[in-house]
Amino acid sequence: MSNSSSIRHFLLLALADTRQLQLLHFCLLLGISLAALLGNSLIISAVVCGHHLHTPMYFFLLNLALSDLGSICTTVPKAMHNSLWDTRTISYTGCAAQLFLYVFFIGTEFSLLTVMCYDRYMSICKPLHYGTLLGSRACAHMVAAAWVSGFLNALLHTANTFSLPLCHGNALGQFFCEIPQILKLSCSHSKLRELGFLVFSISLAFGCFVFMAFSYVQIFRAVLRIPSEQGRHKAFFTCLPHLTVVSLFVSTGTFAYLKPPSISSPSLDLAVSVLYSVVPSALNPLIYSLRNQELKAAVWTLMTGWYQKQ
Repeated sequence: MSNSSSIRHFLLLALADTRQLQLLHFCLLLGISLAALLGNSLIISAVVCGHHLHTPMYFFLLNLALSDLGSICTTVPKAMHNSLWDTRTISYTGCAAQLFLYVFFIGTEFSLLTVMCYDRYMSICKPLHYGTLLGSRACAHMVAAAWVSGFLNALLHTANTFSLPLCHGNALGQFFCEIPQILKLSCSHSKLRELGFLVFSISLAFGCFVFMAFSYVQIFRAVLRIPSEQGRHKAFFTCLPHLTVVSLFVSTGTFAYLKPPSISSPSLDLAVSVLYSVVPSALNPLIYSLRNQELKAAVWTLMTGWYQKQ
């Protein structure tokens, strides 16, 4: 039995047992992280430099790209370091910082996705009020609320989680620090408070999900009432990237935490954890730019302009 006061570091889950697989995982994580850094950085730069993209939708997209960058930079570098140097350790302070930042960026991202859903709802269902209700000040307030709520949620969970006495060693069953794995190390009688906070956060997230589902029902009803087929397609495809990102975000996280124990295995658990914590940050820029001609044109202009300067 060990006490949290005596724990100086945690042992993270090893990505592989053999040296060859460790190096392979390092290369895969490096490729995914570089793709995420490049894609999200291009979106941020294109929105900042492209004056015609200074609209609420792209302002929200810029903040989503920032949260994706923060999320992948929180978990992947340490996993790459451990794979390259064949180690599993992370300091107690480093684990607390990683947990705080991960919860902060993930919570902020879900809040931003909710705000972006409201933007699509107003654009399609109430276009006459769009400019009034989604002015620059209102957009700034909504984005600030998303970041502040993510910060407070992360601060609450991190402070409470690391105030619990840890009585079951220091080995975590995950390649990064997350709340459920730390709770497994805690004494059984001290978990109820953090479990209560988790239930509260999950309830808020479920409320956001219900809001998005209700909004999309209204959006699809409005799209079906558009008389021209071209207008219906245009309205639908403005919502498709957001709907895809939300589906990827929710489905991977839900499967990771609610999958039945009968299909659980170490390799599957590791693959799923990478899928929900790393892959979405790399795919989001691709999803949003795939059918968005304005964004693709802005990115192309940015890249060609940079190349010509060289």
